[in-house]
Amino acid sequence: MDIDDFRARAKRKRKSLSAFLDKLDTIVPVDMPELVAITDTTVWKDINCTECANCCKTMTPTFKKSDVIRISAFLGIAPAEFKNKWLKKEEDSGDWVNTTQPCQFLVDNKCSVYEVRPKDCAEFPHHNKKPFDAYNETFKNNLIHCPATLTLVERLKKAVERGYDWD
Repeated sequence: MDIDDFRARAKRKRKSLSAFLDKLDTIVPVDMPELVAITDTTVWKDINCTECANCCKTMTPTFKKSDVIRISAFLGIAPAEFKNKWLKKEEDSGDWVNTTQPCQFLVDNKCSVYEVRPKDCAEFPHHNKKPFDAYNETFKNNLIHCPATLTLVERLKKAVERGYDWD
């Protein structure tokens, strides 16, 4: 994966893909769940997260209490030590997030705590959220972080514009 190529493509297409997602807030094809599922399957044939790891380099997950307990146990440290060493509490949301980027657990584009990673990471890039169109803001934000999301939205846009009365 050429991350520079992805970033250029994301920058070039972000506005039109965001507009498409905005439009999905008001016009949703009846078979959208099926279309998303089929299209998402094609995306993962072309995208390998371990060749990218851009999400781990440019974003932070939220760490729930259960994540902190699970990961700190895996690392053999106390939850308080885990928080003090790697996390900060966001003022506006109260969420626990990484203090640094890239993620401290990213080693050679792989997660060193993969087996016990935060739930937020395990669910990323959230393509299976239902209904899909309820997460358009999430996908708009992820367009510049995740090649899989960018590819999914590109393909959905093409399919919807080709196969549906979209005007």
